[in-house]
Amino acid sequence: MHDLRRQALESGKTVSRKARSRIASGASSKANSAVNSPAHSRAASRANSDDEEYLSDGTAWSTNSIDDILNGEGAELTPDAWKAELNTRIEQIVDRKRSSTEGRGDSLRAYAHILMARFSKDEVDRRMSELLPSILWSIKQETTEQETVKALKALAVTIITVDSDDIYDSVADLLRRKISDSESIEVKVGAIHALSIAAFFGGASETEMEDIMSFLVEIVESDGLFVNAHDEASVVTAALEAWGLLATEVEDMEDATEAAIEAFVDQLESADAGVQIAAGENIALLYEKSYSPLEADEEYEADSEEDGDVSGDKMVKRYTVYRRQDQLLHTLDELAGISGRGISKKDKKSLHSSFADIRNSVEKPTRGPKYSTALDQDTGRAYGAGRMKVKINRSVEVRIDKWWKLQRLNALRRVLQGGFTHQYDENEAVSRCLPFSVMKSR
Repeated sequence: MHDLRRQALESGKTVSRKARSRIASGASSKANSAVNSPAHSRAASRANSDDEEYLSDGTAWSTNSIDDILNGEGAELTPDAWKAELNTRIEQIVDRKRSSTEGRGDSLRAYAHILMARFSKDEVDRRMSELLPSILWSIKQETTEQETVKALKALAVTIITVDSDDIYDSVADLLRRKISDSESIEVKVGAIHALSIAAFFGGASETEMEDIMSFLVEIVESDGLFVNAHDEASVVTAALEAWGLLATEVEDMEDATEAAIEAFVDQLESADAGVQIAAGENIALLYEKSYSPLEADEEYEADSEEDGDVSGDKMVKRYTVYRRQDQLLHTLDELAGISGRGISKKDKKSLHSSFADIRNSVEKPTRGPKYSTALDQDTGRAYGAGRMKVKINRSVEVRIDKWWKLQRLNALRRVLQGGFTHQYDENEAVSRCLPFSVMKSR
């Protein structure tokens, strides 16, 4: 992929020098090895991302029995056949003495696939005392990359399934070690996402979440070098995404904003579209969180910076997110209209769509993703927020009208994939993260 940072240099765009002073800066990426500028995550193939690979893993059983069992297909299959299959897979995972490395990887993959498609809390709860240590053993030993990556994905979906406040303490240290010490990029990525899921759903305190967020910012600032993954775009993207999820749970972000915003603005210069978009969405989230509703005992000030949100509440700016906002808006404008023969059509479309929304929210922080100022011909009013919706069933939908909602939705979909809507219906841990709307009948 064409180096977007080289584009910036050739156009005379000002390039940040902040990373030069960091020990993490080191050498720049291969494409820019001769340029005396901050290193930014190198381009990586987005066609075979970790999430997309997980989807293909899920369909890999089409020649076997897993999907047939989940769908209740076949004359001899009962509606609860998936429970028997799940118990078989759990047995294979916990009985390490009788399993091979390849067999454990297959069992972990099948186990995670069933948990995504069926809410299995009762079945998993009964075996957690054996199951969790076995999954953690596969992660700790790292016998093969495949088994470890599958174990990390199985751990994440298990945490969402059991919805227990006791899990974080059992897994946090191991996941931090894997992020720092594993030689596998895929393992690092899986461990970053699993750590954020464990903190969010597994009982971490706000202080522990803030500590993880600081750790993730170090990864972003150093372009991955902080965890021995220099210029690995997938690792930096994972750190940005994990940070975004945890930030939605922290009420007051004022103190953490200054360091985080600098790191994210720097990553807008990355050569990888995934890194740029993840950084941009975090920037939009920080702007959104800098506003809060006008309190009952607060007086209205005519010259204060304020706006109304989608609920009609009066929103008031509490602090400044970024002092060079004009410069930031210029950068966002460039990304929203970026062109070039070296950029794939898919990346170009993603950049245009994402950064148009991000720029809109930086300028007007109470406007969430997909906010539209276009007028509805029937009502004469602006469409506003709420154009992004996820239909759960005939009467329930989730409106993604805030950046914090989008961050949570993306995190849940990374873990649950196509099982998200079923889990939203059945799993309280999922539904409480995103408030739903009752669909109006026509």
